[in-house]
Amino acid sequence: MIISKTPVRMSFFGGGTDFPEFYREHGGAVISTTFDKYCHVNVRELPDLFGYKTQLSYAQTERVNSVDEIKHPAIRNAMKWLGLERIALNYDADVPSKTGLGTSSSFSVGMLNAFYTMQGISKTRRELADDAIYLERVLCGEAGGIQDQIAAAFGGFNRIDFSADGYSVRPLEIPEERKQRLNSNLLMFFTGLSRYSFEIQETTREAMSRKKNELTEMLKMVDAAEKILIDPKCPLGDFGRLLNETWLLKRSISSKISTDYIDECYEKAMNAGALGGKLLGAGGGGCLLFYVPEENHESVRRVFSGMHEVRFRFENDGTQIICND
Repeated sequence: MIISKTPVRMSFFGGGTDFPEFYREHGGAVISTTFDKYCHVNVRELPDLFGYKTQLSYAQTERVNSVDEIKHPAIRNAMKWLGLERIALNYDADVPSKTGLGTSSSFSVGMLNAFYTMQGISKTRRELADDAIYLERVLCGEAGGIQDQIAAAFGGFNRIDFSADGYSVRPLEIPEERKQRLNSNLLMFFTGLSRYSFEIQETTREAMSRKKNELTEMLKMVDAAEKILIDPKCPLGDFGRLLNETWLLKRSISSKISTDYIDECYEKAMNAGALGGKLLGAGGGGCLLFYVPEENHESVRRVFSGMHEVRFRFENDGTQIICND
């Protein structure tokens, strides 16, 4: 039995510039972190005693005799790619899918990590990220950027830079007390709205040729955000104000990114004392993240009393194998 444990992520700045259609020509960068909500993938060989060869348990249960019969595209394509057949796979997560936290990519990274371990193959974090990108973007044909797979594989609070030559991952050297204060001043709420990110990502990709100026401005904000984070002389509240600026730009890229309801929620949070925030992920639903000074926490929480607050702590480990029996 193999069990992998892979964190989900929150992306602060640069989202959209991680699309190959943009960064191959203009460069790209994001600042993101993983946190202590995880996807667990449990994989084992299925004995030759059942009336089926493969059993899968995720939001649905599948029992099939051919890999081609598998409905889940990532599982089906990964098993065909790696030549797997007689297995039992169980997937559990600390957060629902379609919440803007990168769960689908965390699942892909964790699944590949478990599959390779079962085959006795050792992969680096970069190899796992690259293979998850290939699985989702090429084999499954899903639109989107490539930051989520990298964040899930590497873990931690990073700046990821993209170019025509590939990508690099650089952990940000944020003083520990400052990082903890940032963590404490970030409040996250699940809107209750779910959506398939690749559907939103497709509209973002289509808009890129028209929205180059907006994406270029969002890319510049990555440098500004890094300076705020690593320089103790910069007021940490500026991070929140910059989040507001990047959200206003992001929501202008496509009409699918925000909704009237999300805009209303955002305005209420700002009126209650948040300095800035954003909708995490591709847009359309999921989780709202806000930077809120401590004295305004309860005011903002009252605004979202009908929503579930997702409490979290930053983590640094990335994908791991926690059981190899």
